[in-house]
Amino acid sequence: MQKIDLNQLKKLREETQASVADCRRALEETNGDYRKALEWIRKHGIEKAGKKEGRETKAGVVESYTHHNLTSGSTVVLTCETDFVGRTEEFKNLAHEIAMQVNALNPKDVKALLSSAYIRDEKKTIQELIKEFIAKLGENIEVKEFKRFEV
Repeated sequence: MQKIDLNQLKKLREETQASVADCRRALEETNGDYRKALEWIRKHGIEKAGKKEGRETKAGVVESYTHHNLTSGSTVVLTCETDFVGRTEEFKNLAHEIAMQVNALNPKDVKALLSSAYIRDEKKTIQELIKEFIAKLGENIEVKEFKRFEV
């Protein structure tokens, strides 16, 4: 078994918010290759997120976004399983990003929103972004509804 570089382990944990055990396992299974370890964590995080689907979401936030020119804005209801997660900055930031996405693209429904390319990283969809946060935060997360407004 290869010895794990603690600096790499720490950096991987800080970057991904994955557990120490998952970071260690990722580095072990990729022979210390940091890039491959990042991909391993992303892949396994999405698998973990899939296992959380269907769990009831009773807590969350209502987030709003107003475009800098003040002529359009949006609100989004983003839910999670507990108010503990719903109060975290990470969860609130996710809600803000989704509200911004709604304002930018004006999707017709939640399904269209989830399948749209994330405006900050076109390589992933909003659904994939949410799954990354499910893996980080350990709870199911759902977009319940949204609305866009325009002058």
